[in-house]
Amino acid sequence: MHRNLSQILLFVLAAIFCLAGPDRIAAQESPKLLKAKKEAETKGFTFIASRDEIIAQAKKEGRLRVLFSLTPESYPHISKAFKQKYPFIDLYLEEITGTDAAQRFLMELQAGLRRDWDIIRVSPDFYSDLAGHAKKIDLLGMAEQGVLQIPPQMIDAERRNVIHAGSALGSMAYNKEMISQGRVPNTWEDFLKPEFKGRKFLVDIRPLNFAPFAAAFGEEWLVNYSRKLKEQEPVWVRGHTRALTAMASGEYALYQLTNYHSCALAQRQDPRKVLVCKLIEPIPARLTVPQAIAHNAPRPYSALLFLEFLASSEAQKIMDDIEPLKSSIYATGSELEKITKGKKMALETTESFPRTEKRIDMVVEAFGFPKADTK
Repeated sequence: MHRNLSQILLFVLAAIFCLAGPDRIAAQESPKLLKAKKEAETKGFTFIASRDEIIAQAKKEGRLRVLFSLTPESYPHISKAFKQKYPFIDLYLEEITGTDAAQRFLMELQAGLRRDWDIIRVSPDFYSDLAGHAKKIDLLGMAEQGVLQIPPQMIDAERRNVIHAGSALGSMAYNKEMISQGRVPNTWEDFLKPEFKGRKFLVDIRPLNFAPFAAAFGEEWLVNYSRKLKEQEPVWVRGHTRALTAMASGEYALYQLTNYHSCALAQRQDPRKVLVCKLIEPIPARLTVPQAIAHNAPRPYSALLFLEFLASSEAQKIMDDIEPLKSSIYATGSELEKITKGKKMALETTESFPRTEKRIDMVVEAFGFPKADTK
């Protein structure tokens, strides 16, 4: 009799195990998971330990509205891929870019006027202020414990509730018909050579790509390098796309530091195929595609699934192919992860964000003209 009862009990437990799955049971019973949840809640964060709960609640929500930092060209691809994973969520994406739009949106948030968005873009221009309007949900802890499939390096280590799903590399660019291969700079200091003095290369007056240099060389080097660039009397420009188009048409030979993704796109559109994008080590890299769940998001569970989706191979491939090359250096298999693997990097991190704006101001001051209009 006891033997039969034991067999029946074993059979029931086995059935439960098969239905629930070993990962789910392990997650429910994991001391590490429970500890992480308790620690998050002690700090005032929400920590959802069950993926099944996220899915079940997202099915009830059924919709999602996202203010996005990627370009509209990628939206049909993003929507299709997300819908294949979560057919029960109706996704709406809207672009928000530029300093003026970010400032206006922040003012509306502060006035309590914006209650219709689930995911917001945390613009670098107002990063701290916008991050203050993000829902206190422990994305980092949930990623570290495997509840969310997001590389922890993508998440702001201090705030724990902002994801940076992409990256921007800085590269130089040149017109191969206007400068010989032997004269093309191989180091950042090569731009300081006497032969490049006197309107021989372009420099952007909003030096976002300069800030990461401080991570590799220090702020003193950054300021001295910027001053020496000014002494080279470069051509000052504003706007990567316009400048790269002018280069491709033969107006300029060299661009000292531009966005790698902007250069790649201009290279695709170059009918004469004369534009070349060149990465120089240490490669300056910024974290981009900063997104967070709004503090008053009507549909937070669907938002969690979308943030996780941004880190997926499907979304990262779209960032590589359509944007292009805006994927994350932390996403295994992404083009930028492959390109930067084993290379020396000058990497801006979430920890350095509080200094980023100050470093940009240092560069602008060293250039010798008024502060760039970042606000």
